[in-house]
Amino acid sequence: MRGRVSSRRPSSRWAAPLLALPLLLGACAPAASKTAAPPVQASTSVSSVSFYPRETGLGWTYLPEGEAAGGLPYTLRALGPTLFAGQPALAFQLTGRGADQTWYRQISGAGVQLLGFRKPGVTVRLDPAWTEAPAESAWRVGLSWEGQSRVTLASDDGKVQTQGTLRYRYDVQDRRRVTTPAGSFDVWVVTRQISDDVGGLFPQTQQLWFSPFVGDVRTPEGLLLTGRNFGGKP
Repeated sequence: MRGRVSSRRPSSRWAAPLLALPLLLGACAPAASKTAAPPVQASTSVSSVSFYPRETGLGWTYLPEGEAAGGLPYTLRALGPTLFAGQPALAFQLTGRGADQTWYRQISGAGVQLLGFRKPGVTVRLDPAWTEAPAESAWRVGLSWEGQSRVTLASDDGKVQTQGTLRYRYDVQDRRRVTTPAGSFDVWVVTRQISDDVGGLFPQTQQLWFSPFVGDVRTPEGLLLTGRNFGGKP
C-alpha cells in the first residue's frame, strides 16, 4: 500500500528518517569536549535552494539537543545524484562522532520519498518508498499522511539478514518560530509514529522541525541545527 495524504487533525501528539537512534548514533564517540574544533565550513556556494533543499554541495551541522555549544558536530551533506537499488536517487550523508549513514531519496515538488539507506556493513531498502514529506503546497496544521513499506536489510555481500513491514504516520501539529544556534526559523512541527515487525529497528515516536528552503532544524534523532553553508529563507 502506498502512502496517502489527508488533512485529518491529529488525535493527540510526532516526527521523518530512519533508523532508530541507537542504530544511527550508537557508534558515536563519548560527548565532545569543550575544546573540540569548530565545524569545518563547506566551500560550495549555493545561491538558490529548493523548498526541499537537495542541491549538490549543501551542508548542515548539528549538535544533540541540550548539549553545550562548541562540541564536535554531526555534519550532513548533499552528495548529489546516484543510483540506489537500480533507481535514480539523491544521496545525503551524515557523519561525525563515529556515525556514518547515507540516505537515498527522490525529491520533487510532489514531496520526498525515501528509497532506503546504508551504514557500513548493512543496506536497508524500502518498497514502496517511504513518504517522508508531502507536496510543497500541502503543508498546513492538521495535515497527516501515512503508509507502509516492505523493509529488507542486507549485508554488504548481498545476503538478506531480515525482512518485515514498516508502518508510519505523520501529523503536522503546529507552525512556530524557533531559535537554534543557527538562527531563528519558522518551522512546521511534525510528529512521526512508526511500528515495524523487524525487531524494533525504528524509533516509535519522534518530533522534527522542518523549515522550507532550510531543511530539518530539529531532526527526528533530536539533533538541532547549528550551521549551514547556504542561504535560504530564515
